[in-house]
Amino acid sequence: MKKEAIVLLKKIYGYDSFRKGQDYIVNSILNRRDTIGIMATGGGKSICYQIPSLIFDGVGIVISPLISLMKDQVDALKVLGIKAIYINSTLTKEEFIKAINELRYNNVKLLYLAPERITNEKFIKLIREINISFIAVDEAHCISQWGHDFRKSYLEIPKFIKAMNKKLPILALTATATPRVVEDIEKFLEMENPFKYISGFDRENIFFKVEKSVIADAYISKYIRSHKNMSGIIYANTRKEVEGLYQYLKEVKGYNVGKYHAGLSKEERSEMQEAFLKDDIEIMVATNAFGMGIDKSNIRYVIHKNIPRDLESYYQEAGRAGRDGLPSEAILIFNEEDIATQEFFIEANEETSDEQRKIKRRKLDEMVRYANLTSCYREFILKYFGDKRIKNYCGNCGNCRNIKDVEDLTIEAKKVISCIGRAKEKIGTSTLINILLGKADTKIERKKLNEITTFGLMKEKSQEWLEEFVNFLIAENYIELTAGSFPIVQLNKNSFDILKNLKTIKRKVNEVISFDYYEDTLFKELNFLRKKISEKEEVAPYIIFSDTSLLEMAEKKPKNRWEMLKIKGVGNQKFKNYGEEFLKTINKFTDEDIKKIKIENFIDEKYLDIEKIENLKKDLNLKIDTELLKDILIKNLFL
Repeated sequence: MKKEAIVLLKKIYGYDSFRKGQDYIVNSILNRRDTIGIMATGGGKSICYQIPSLIFDGVGIVISPLISLMKDQVDALKVLGIKAIYINSTLTKEEFIKAINELRYNNVKLLYLAPERITNEKFIKLIREINISFIAVDEAHCISQWGHDFRKSYLEIPKFIKAMNKKLPILALTATATPRVVEDIEKFLEMENPFKYISGFDRENIFFKVEKSVIADAYISKYIRSHKNMSGIIYANTRKEVEGLYQYLKEVKGYNVGKYHAGLSKEERSEMQEAFLKDDIEIMVATNAFGMGIDKSNIRYVIHKNIPRDLESYYQEAGRAGRDGLPSEAILIFNEEDIATQEFFIEANEETSDEQRKIKRRKLDEMVRYANLTSCYREFILKYFGDKRIKNYCGNCGNCRNIKDVEDLTIEAKKVISCIGRAKEKIGTSTLINILLGKADTKIERKKLNEITTFGLMKEKSQEWLEEFVNFLIAENYIELTAGSFPIVQLNKNSFDILKNLKTIKRKVNEVISFDYYEDTLFKELNFLRKKISEKEEVAPYIIFSDTSLLEMAEKKPKNRWEMLKIKGVGNQKFKNYGEEFLKTINKFTDEDIKKIKIENFIDEKYLDIEKIENLKKDLNLKIDTELLKDILIKNLFL
């Protein structure tokens, strides 16, 4: 059976081998053994029940609280040619009858069920008449009051399993479960000597960090500006917070943003979610009601504007970034006053027992500890979930990165301070930057500032870097601005201490995650084609192909069917559906086409600096003098 599973994995899904842990879980279920699988978000849990359902006779049942996941996965399975349906509260009467008929006539391999449905006696009677092969319980932590998302409806699952009147293998899956929760899953589902696979909780591709003492709205706006065209989620604790941030980002800043909270109508929430999944909206501002079961694989960042209620919620929500395995960020903005909001939520819920309140308070305390850490964020998370594989230093979180990446910028600071002094402390920041870059405008020439010794002293720096550095010096009071409509840059005691070598300027390197692959010209074209196809078929773009698949296509440029089938995520059915269209786009791109587009994109830049021109030369392998290329680009820019 394992051999058959590998064949199906390649033929249908386009992958040569299972991800870590998938093969153990699949093999255990194929041997009809009760199984518990703990896999980090993005680890590929759905494969663990989809493959067995294709191999077994009959129908595999997946019980899940995630209505959005059901629809996404059924859409994705239909694209792969797999017969799947879901039954939940979103179905109309006609849709429900159609689904039941599909089951009766054996036209289904996989059935997704909401837990509320399994208490209906008539429905149970119907299911008994169908050949059920196994039952998978997704988000299995919901059965434990020690889990972060305990649901009473999950306590009905054991009764439903017994009502089947036959021994069925049970597969319990979750991404976030402490050892205590794993014990509860085994106990409440009455599993017999289950095989347990815990893959580890580490999401290596996600960069974790905490931001303190920042103005949240301003920080988020600046972050979005520097990550344009990328998909992200911003979580806030209350409807009011969501509405405020949404209005600021949309109306004031003009970003392509949506909102999601319980105060919206069901239709509004559905519309916003669909737009986000289909990439019509880049950014979603939401309460934690959004995202459960979202399979969108190309979310590049998740920002929490407020502290979440517990580490399980935080890690699950943060884990919605980077499901495709590409570099992504999870950022928590921490302000002490947000703790009071979470404490209010704990006390205000009348349905919460005293015991559960104690549990929730302990969990909130751990979340606050995480926010105040000076050591490795990743190690703290993994220890919390009982995974002790990382010791003290991961190298890919805010605290660990800051330990090693400290730069000495004393010389650069002296250059800025000297320039202010040479200009007799009578210039603003924009003039200061232009002098240092060696850019002479009419005002600079009239005042003969192009003749001072510091003119062009930092021309090797980009304008963006220098603007940010001058702002840093002002913020840290190494230089200062006068008040008024036209503030002037002036020196102070700290400035002279730096010149006298009494102070040094050391700054942590900004933890910037590289997303350069999004700027690849062919990737952009393939992304545009994917969007066009997804709109035609009315499914989310990532269901057509993931970003990972598109990036591999852009890099390897397959020329025919056989080469295309070697790309991860391209199976026979997907090639049959879309392969020729993507090959056509790839093959029409010659190296000259790519060069032309890159130059056209480049001359749309707001300003041209030597560093960028040098990088363009290397990128296009151009044998031309840098200054000559600069002149050509400037002429093109102003044609």
